[in-house]
Amino acid sequence: MTEERTFVAVKPDGLERSLVGEIIHRFERRGLKLVGLKLMKVPAKLAEDHYGEHKGKPFFAGLVKHITSGPIVAMVLEGKNAIALARHTIGATNPQDATPGSIRGDLAVDIGRNLVHGSDSPQSAAREISLFFSEQELLHAYEKCSHKWTWE
Repeated sequence: MTEERTFVAVKPDGLERSLVGEIIHRFERRGLKLVGLKLMKVPAKLAEDHYGEHKGKPFFAGLVKHITSGPIVAMVLEGKNAIALARHTIGATNPQDATPGSIRGDLAVDIGRNLVHGSDSPQSAAREISLFFSEQELLHAYEKCSHKWTWE
C-alpha cells in the first residue's frame, strides 16, 4: 500500500471547546495513523509562514491572530490517500457548507472558528509538515495491526 502524509492542526477554538480527543478519534476511525503529534503555541512568524499564500488578502491578519491566540495541536497523519481522506473528514471550510458527519459539519458553526486546518495538496502537506515538525519528531516505522482490516 502506498501511504502519504498530511498535516492537520486543531486550532485554538478546538482546544478551548475540549474537542481535541473527538477530532483525533475521527481521523483514527477513518484508518489514518498518527506519526507526529504535539501541543504548541504558534509564534507569529510561523503563523505568517503557514498562511503565507493568503498574505495580502483581507482575512490574513485574522488567520494569524486566531492561530496565535492559544495553543494548537499539530499532527501528522499517514495512510492511503491521507490528504483527501483527512480533508473529507474535516469538511468544507465554511461549516454551513460542511456535510453532516464531518468535523466541521457536526461541531463548527462559523467560518472564522472552524476548529481544524488540513493540508490541501501533497505540496502543501510537505511544506506544512516541515514548518511544524523536524524529521526526528516523526515516527517512520510502525504498523497498525488494524490496517489489514481497513485497507486492501
